[in-house]
Amino acid sequence: MHDRRFLVLTLPFWPTEFLKRRDPALKPPLALYEKIRGGLRLAWLDPQGLREGLRLGQSLADARALLPHLTVLPFEADFFTSAFADFADWHSNASPLVGVLKDRAPFGDLVLDITGVDHLFGGERKMLHLLVARLRALGYTVNGAIASTIGGAWAVSHFAPNRVIAPHELTQSLDALPIAALRLEEHQLSLLAQMGLKTIGELRSRPRKPMLARFGASLILRLDQAYGFIEERMVPRLPVSEHFAERKFPEPISRLEDVLLTARDLAQELAQHLEKEGLGAQAFHLFLYRVDHKVMTLSLNAGRVTRDPRHIANMFRHRADRLAEENYDPGFGIDLVRLAAGSLDRLDAAQLGAFSVQSGADMLDQLTDRLASRLGAVSVLKTELIQSHIPERAARLVPVLGQSGMAESALPDLERPLRLLPVPELVAINAEVPDGLPASMIWRRHPYRLVKAAGPERLSAEWWRRRERLKLAPDPEPRKPEPGEIPKPPPYVPDLPLFDPVTGMRDYYVVEDRDGHRFWVFRLGLYGGPEHPTWYLHGFFA
Repeated sequence: MHDRRFLVLTLPFWPTEFLKRRDPALKPPLALYEKIRGGLRLAWLDPQGLREGLRLGQSLADARALLPHLTVLPFEADFFTSAFADFADWHSNASPLVGVLKDRAPFGDLVLDITGVDHLFGGERKMLHLLVARLRALGYTVNGAIASTIGGAWAVSHFAPNRVIAPHELTQSLDALPIAALRLEEHQLSLLAQMGLKTIGELRSRPRKPMLARFGASLILRLDQAYGFIEERMVPRLPVSEHFAERKFPEPISRLEDVLLTARDLAQELAQHLEKEGLGAQAFHLFLYRVDHKVMTLSLNAGRVTRDPRHIANMFRHRADRLAEENYDPGFGIDLVRLAAGSLDRLDAAQLGAFSVQSGADMLDQLTDRLASRLGAVSVLKTELIQSHIPERAARLVPVLGQSGMAESALPDLERPLRLLPVPELVAINAEVPDGLPASMIWRRHPYRLVKAAGPERLSAEWWRRRERLKLAPDPEPRKPEPGEIPKPPPYVPDLPLFDPVTGMRDYYVVEDRDGHRFWVFRLGLYGGPEHPTWYLHGFFA
């Protein structure tokens, strides 16, 4: 585990400093309050408020009495959590693996996996100095540290900041830090203080079994994570990508056309990287880093593995057209564009012969990819066959970019109509004899004289199936609306009838009228049975 390197940035006053950057008119000292147990308490303070004697948890009335010139605003947890997530994504320009540590608060601590990327900045010390310096230049109070474990980097960043801890120095460095550096609960810290334990080294020297019985497994877990005996995995916010190409701009760009031109050039560069390793990708992500420390992400999936730069650029062009209609906002400009590839797989180069014939399958796949990128993946559907001999159950619609394979038809050699009605419609049929071929039909109050007929083809009910509603397409996944967003009704979901497994057998006929129109009709039930049989129209032939 010591082969990995993590950089942790801690911003203890981020909410107040973030608001000051958004609104320079806010004057210090600044405090954020929240309602707790029927009263208003201070939740966050800026450095000046702490220096002037305020403390977290203090009542708002006492704080105003102490500092009449105090600027106060309500604390909105959801807003700051969302804003800090965007702030974390912006740091992916330094490392593709960025996460938010939520052990002490939902915002304030960032972790970057810098394994293999520090050389781009001239080493770990220069990388740490650069990331800390650029945040301080923006007005943030920030400290950082680099270590071989997430827990170790967090502990050093809070209690011995701005240091780079080599793997062989981790144990010695952690032993000297206070126990609070282990991210323990308040009641655990209080009990440890009553025992006279002050440093992590003193805690580590105590027998483990009594400590486990008294303080629980969380204390031992934090201890082992910090020293690297147990792996602590970070959760990256953005899609993980091993292959990417990026371009930095000396001056920010804002026009969508410039972004698309850059994406086209990056697609060429990325395709060359993938070709050298014999790889292709199905997932592609375009990251637009804005100068106001936000990241816009465009992600799309291809139907099959590809590295065709023209096809990749076309997919993003269609997705960008959709984005331009919705919420494309470059802010004050974009200073970095990154194109990343995911879902990698082998894709060997294919040599075409001089007399090879294009089947058109590749062009069809590219067409579906472009349509899906422009309209959305769930808007482009294909027919998937199902093992069933009931016609309305034998096929369903699935997203064309889905991974579900095409099942073989239960009746592959039987003639079926080109168009099948989702719900059979009742018709009136006349025959010369009760069990004879249909001679005339009335459908939707229109008479049809039938001159030809063939059948019957008898289909029995699938008695082993339970009662369930027929589906043409999978139900859409529910989505919780964003704050302030008007809930949208779900897409069209046909209200099809319940499938009755005990329904009687069907006798299907192919009939043709004198104008050459061919219909697929069936009779439900038999003459002479307990109920009079009924006729239905189910489909149309070409």
